[in-house]
Amino acid sequence: MQPSTQTTSTAGRRVDDAEPAAAQDLLTAEDVRVRFHTKAGAVHAVDGVSLTVRVGEVLAVVGESGSGKTVLTRRLMGLISGGRGTEVSGTVTYDGTRLTDLDGPGLSRIWGAEIALILQDPMTSLNPVKRIGAQITESILLHQSVTKRAAMARAVELLRSVGLSEPERRVRQYPHELSGGMRQRVTIAIALANSPRLLLADEPTTALDVTVQAQILDLLADLQSRLGMAMLLVTHDLRVVRSRSDRIAVMYAGKIVETAPTADLFAAPRMPYTEALMNAVPPITGPNHVRLHVIPGQPPDLLEPPPGCKFSTRCPYAQQRCLTEDPPLRAVESGDHAFRCWYPLGSAEGEDARRRNIERGATAAGMPVDEKAVLS
Repeated sequence: MQPSTQTTSTAGRRVDDAEPAAAQDLLTAEDVRVRFHTKAGAVHAVDGVSLTVRVGEVLAVVGESGSGKTVLTRRLMGLISGGRGTEVSGTVTYDGTRLTDLDGPGLSRIWGAEIALILQDPMTSLNPVKRIGAQITESILLHQSVTKRAAMARAVELLRSVGLSEPERRVRQYPHELSGGMRQRVTIAIALANSPRLLLADEPTTALDVTVQAQILDLLADLQSRLGMAMLLVTHDLRVVRSRSDRIAVMYAGKIVETAPTADLFAAPRMPYTEALMNAVPPITGPNHVRLHVIPGQPPDLLEPPPGCKFSTRCPYAQQRCLTEDPPLRAVESGDHAFRCWYPLGSAEGEDARRRNIERGATAAGMPVDEKAVLS
């Protein structure tokens, strides 16, 4: 989808008149950091994240709860800013326009028109005292010069496009009259009301049952493919993104620890945390009643992050260096696969590290290595 020549930024100039973005790059985040200052101290929720969403692609951001995915998404959208106990830094650029330089009114011209967001919980994403039709047309009337009648016709069309039956009746209903899956379809319709070029989907199936989850994810994949928009899909489930993404960025403790094209990541993960996430997914085929693999231990306390690799106390490959030095995000020879690990999977030094740890008492199942043994 080509950028519109009519879209305006908050600075009073067209988005396409701004500084051009890198070829095929739609959204770029550079060294994004978010800290929440609490009575207990500063929480390093997002710690130096850099990523790019390209035109028309699906980038999946994956990680367990507490890894910083939602905070990152809200910062990319511009919903988290500095002040009132929140410290932010880094830049977010959309199609040549630096979003982190815009104020509230400026961002509101981009929200919904260029970038749309689907939140986690469909039960709380909608206004309970407004009819469905009014909530969809609100965004249409804000960004388009159309009549209320035309906006309502567009709302009916959107509800039909997301698979809701009897859309003419649904626009007159209130959120409490719909099921969870139906409400999520409404939030998707609202997000697509102005044909955005980028959709941020933050765990869009969290509160839904398994069968409805699959329906919503298939719907998003179909809409993304037909409309040609880019999408950032946030999830904790690697199964969700294996067939629904072009690239994957794995987050842990506020950092990107591995990023690669989806096929490459599943074929040859380099970061032990990525391998642990894959092993934690129960197989579709195989014997029943098999004990599931779990990642031992707990994520680090983001009030006081450890000095070395944030995964070191849970990693079966960890050595002394891992406990004291934080590895940088480095690329493999292909250039589009990067990871944070001193002893990556598939390398001679990685296999040697794992073998040494097993000899010291760690197990092949991935139990964490005792720090005294590592430091000895």
